[in-house]
Amino acid sequence: MEWVYCPICKNKTRTKIRKDTELINFPLFCPKCKQESVINVTKQKITVVEPDA
Repeated sequence: MEWVYCPICKNKTRTKIRKDTELINFPLFCPKCKQESVINVTKQKITVVEPDA
């Protein structure tokens, strides 16, 4: 298991992922910077989804 780090401030969040975890459009909240990011996780590789603006 591995902690998920905030893509904005690089601090640890309250979310853990395992080797077989897959997340699509997951809203990740950071308690430190109070920002929310949408991420995808596949095979423990985290990618940030850009918001549609």
